[in-house]
This record gives sequence, C-alpha cells and structure tokens, in this order.
Amino acid sequence: MEAEAIAVTFPRSLDSYPAAMGQSLVALLRERATLEPLNVIATSIFLLAIAHTFATARFTRRAHHMQQAFDTDRRTRGVDPRPSVSAELMHFLGEVEVVFGLRGVVLGVVLALSAGWNVVRHYFNDSVNFTEAMFVVVIMTLAATRPIMTLAESSLQLVAGRFGGTPAAWWATILTLGPLLGSLVTEPAAMTICALLLQRKFFDRQPSSRLKYATLGLLFVNVSLGGTLTPFAAPPLLMVVRPWAWDFAFVLQHFAWRSTIAVVASTAAYFLLFNKELQALAARRADVDIEIPEDPTVAPLASRVPAWLTLVHVVFMIWTVVNAHYPVLFIGGFLFFLGFARATAAYQTQIELKTPLLVGFFLAGLVVHGGLQGWWIAPILQRLGSSALFFGALGLTAFNDNALVTYLATIAPGLSDSLRLAVVQGAVTGGGLTVIANAPNPAGQALLRRYFEDAVSPAQLAVWAAIPTALATLVFRLL
Repeated sequence: MEAEAIAVTFPRSLDSYPAAMGQSLVALLRERATLEPLNVIATSIFLLAIAHTFATARFTRRAHHMQQAFDTDRRTRGVDPRPSVSAELMHFLGEVEVVFGLRGVVLGVVLALSAGWNVVRHYFNDSVNFTEAMFVVVIMTLAATRPIMTLAESSLQLVAGRFGGTPAAWWATILTLGPLLGSLVTEPAAMTICALLLQRKFFDRQPSSRLKYATLGLLFVNVSLGGTLTPFAAPPLLMVVRPWAWDFAFVLQHFAWRSTIAVVASTAAYFLLFNKELQALAARRADVDIEIPEDPTVAPLASRVPAWLTLVHVVFMIWTVVNAHYPVLFIGGFLFFLGFARATAAYQTQIELKTPLLVGFFLAGLVVHGGLQGWWIAPILQRLGSSALFFGALGLTAFNDNALVTYLATIAPGLSDSLRLAVVQGAVTGGGLTVIANAPNPAGQALLRRYFEDAVSPAQLAVWAAIPTALATLVFRLL
C-alpha cells in the first residue's frame, strides 16, 4: 500500500509543494529536494545524460581505435578480422540517439531500487506521453519517401533554378524556404526534407568543417523558428496555444513575421560569410554515396514518380499532421501506408526505418527525463521578468526540449501576457543551440552525422548556432 501511495504522488505535482513564502531560489530548491529526494536522483541522471551527449565523439574515436587494434591482433595471428564486441559496445555508447534512452533505463532501475517497481510502472505508463516521439518516427518516414522528396525538390528547384541552380543557390534556398515549410508540414518533416536535400546538393561536395557546422547550426535554428508561422507546427507553440487561447492571428502578429525575418537574415549573414567557399563548391564534384537497396522490387532512381502517387503520399502526410495528437489514428494510417508502399514498390525506393526509430528512441528518452525536471525549472520561470524570462527560457532550452520549457510555463501560476510571450519566444529562439533543444534536431543530426568526423561536436555546433540565435534574439527583442 505504501508503494502504491508513492506511485500515485511521484512525480509530485508542482502545486503540492509548500508556497515559497519569500524564500530564495536556493532555499526553495533545497526544501523541495528534502521533501522529495527522488528529485535529486532523477535530475542527477539527467545531467549525466547531458554530459554523455558532449562525450559521444570520444566514445566513437575510442571505438575506432579498439577495432583497429583488434584487427591488427587478428592479422598478426593469421586470423581474418571481424567486428570486435568491445568496439561495437563503445560505438553504441557513442550514438547520440541512444544516450537518453540508455539513461532512461538507468533511471528506471534506480527508481525501482529506491522506491519500488510501482513507482516506475506508474511513471512510465501513466505520467509520460510518448505521442510526440511516435509522431516523429512516422512523419520522418513519410517525409523521406521518394514521392515527397521529389515534390519538395521540384518545388525548391523553382527558386534555386532562378539563381543558376548552383550549390550556393540550393544551399540558400533549402535553408530559407525549407524551414519555413515546417509551418505547413510540421518541423520534424521540414527537418527531414532539408537534411536529405542538403545531403545531395551540398554535403556530398565535401565543404570545409567550418561550413558544415555553420550549416548544421543554421539549419537547427531556422527550423526552430520556421515552424512558428502557424500555431500547430512548432512543438513549443503547440504546448501553449490551447491553454493560453492563442489563435492563428495572434501567432501571425507576434511570431510569424519576426521568425521569417530572422530566418532570412541569418541565412544571408552566413551566405556572405562563406560566399567564396559556397561559390567554389560549384567546381567540386559531388562525392555521391548512394546505397543500393537490398529489395530488388524497388524502383530505379531514374524512374518517374506518377502524379497520383505523389498525391496519395501527400494525403498520408496530411492525415498524420491533422491527427498528430491521436497515435491510434496516425499509427494506424502509417501501417496502412507501409502496405501501400509495398504495393507501389515499382515507383518507390526502400522505406528506411532505422534512422526514424533511433530518433524516436532519443525523443522518448528525453521525454522520460524531462518530465521529472519541473521541480526546479518552474520556480526559475516564475521568478524572472520579461527580458530575464526570455533569456532564461533560451538558456534552459539548450539543456531541455523547448516544448518542455513552454509546457512548464503553462502550469506556472501568475504569468502575465508579456511574460508568456517572452518565454515562448525565448524557447523557439534557443531551439538550435544543442541537439536536445528542439524535437526535430536529433532527426537532422542523425541524417547528416556521417559527414562529420567521428561525431557531431556539441561544442562546435553551439558555437556556430550562436550567431543565428543572436540575430533571432535581436529580431524578437527589438522589433
């Protein structure tokens, strides 16, 4: 019975804690940690997961060295090389998509040992919502299909072609119009489309490391902003529009035009900064790396996609977006789509599920950890003024999913309209600083990771994302 009672009360609701009564923030957090020691355990594991994301490149490099040493030893003994179990395990620890899921397992074990299995069962089954993670898996898979990619490429070709169709023209077009497309097809779909087009039009030409990181950082920031032209596409906006009664007109007035200016200005700034290298890419032959599908029934890349097939794929996308909050409906539609894709294999390329599933696993792990951080995030949000709240939300977003930050704002009492606006604007502005700052970021990193040596460096990503983030901050704070 005691375990059942704990299960019902963990995690504690924020209004179950005693009122602040003039306490300092440090004293308040100390009191909450004393009342609920599991808070400290959960947050410690979460911080370890964040630290792990910054160390993934080291694990990957170590895996390469271990495999090379293992192969050398086997050749010395006259035995054919084979994958090393130890090296593969180290490589697994270097996959950023598994970090939060892996630490989620640790969290579950620690909670079970500390408070009993009922706590774990209640939290994972009743308190955590995995809908967004499942949605991202489905929308990523649909967005990466050949008909959708062909449609997106032909649409952006209308703009890139007017500027010569060069790698520089494609780079600017993808990073400007692609993220803004997220307001119609959702940010995860826009991230998938942009990343796949950047592979073919830009990254295959092997740009410099600086330009690669600048492009990835700009992509993350622009996608975070580009989904705010409508109230249903950006996760941090989606969390607040219903509780705070923000309609389409409100989003247009306070977000859409500012986000558009920020996206265009940031892309233009990096275009000017890297103009010489971007222009030089036109003379560099693309290092195309196309995997041959294992399934012999899939279509050759040169075959034409019929208009009716593209239309059906668009309908599947619309169904998924419209029913994004109803997993039974969008997963049911996705299962039907898989059958349809098999039946139309003559016009399809092989459906790739590995990357979407890994990204979904990453987001599920992030949701598991993020749901236990309200005890310290909410008091911070409540104690800040408008400007401080904007920058506080921006900073918190770098280490938490920005949708979590805005969700906690909806349950923090006493926020005025100006404070509500500040926290959401700060959250979307900081959505490109790290891979965990915005739900679509893991998708972009997973699709583009192979172009970076060992792994994407979180530090370099943050540095190159800081410039467009600063420009977006100026737009939202000054205009």
